[in-house]
Amino acid sequence: MRKKCFSFELGKENRIIRGDIHLSGSDRPAPVILICHGFKGFKNWGFFPVLAEKLAEAGFIAISFNFSMNGVGDDLQNFTELEKFSRNTFSREQEDISFLVEKIKQGNLPFAEAMDHERIGIMGHSRGGGNSLIYALDHPENINAVTIWNSIHRVDFFAPELISEIEKKGVGYITNARTGQLLPISREVLEDIKQNDKRFAILNRVSDLQSPLFIVQGGEDIPGLMEGAKKINDRAPKSLLHIIPSANHTMKAVHPLKEMTPELEEAIQETAAFFKKHL
Repeated sequence: MRKKCFSFELGKENRIIRGDIHLSGSDRPAPVILICHGFKGFKNWGFFPVLAEKLAEAGFIAISFNFSMNGVGDDLQNFTELEKFSRNTFSREQEDISFLVEKIKQGNLPFAEAMDHERIGIMGHSRGGGNSLIYALDHPENINAVTIWNSIHRVDFFAPELISEIEKKGVGYITNARTGQLLPISREVLEDIKQNDKRFAILNRVSDLQSPLFIVQGGEDIPGLMEGAKKINDRAPKSLLHIIPSANHTMKAVHPLKEMTPELEEAIQETAAFFKKHL
């Protein structure tokens, strides 16, 4: 197993994308999988490192990264950049994905010589699943296959109470359940959703998805996400829904990851099998 880290400045808003590239070695260029974390997530959280490692062991080049405005700074573990977190819009996350895909295509990443830039898959957990779908819909020429884990199906997932607070005060706060830290959400986030309502309308657009889609959904996740997974599966033309009955929103994984759970192991194995078929 080989691993290299990277860091790219985007040249605006002091945005930096930090990521890791995993590969296990191959005699020929390997397909690439881009891994997108979700809301309040980061590349070093819980299952993401082992997910990248297992995909690399399966023969892929796995790229996990932090979105440039996700709020986690150079210590890679804590939300130390709260101003950035407060302004982390879907549009900015789409810019981050586009930036990395261009780096793959141009051969400007570590291990570039080992990458088959004509075979790119994208996957995401929760909000990262929504971002993966939006990117694949916007750029069908760049993505060969998509996997989503416990994904959102709508971008306006904030609670009405939070939206009201933001509209009244310009900023609202959510609590990080794991740490108790208050995390700010600015009005800019809501405005981005309103301004891009058609572009971000996942359920309305997913019938146009050209890539094969694999949907992994936990049976013990919140009911709304299960309903959304079924709706996406019904509308996407080339989709497969795989339900893991005992899995919650994080496949029973915690942070830091103490052990591989059966639910996580199943999700990874099924995901690797899907990408092997379609990349």
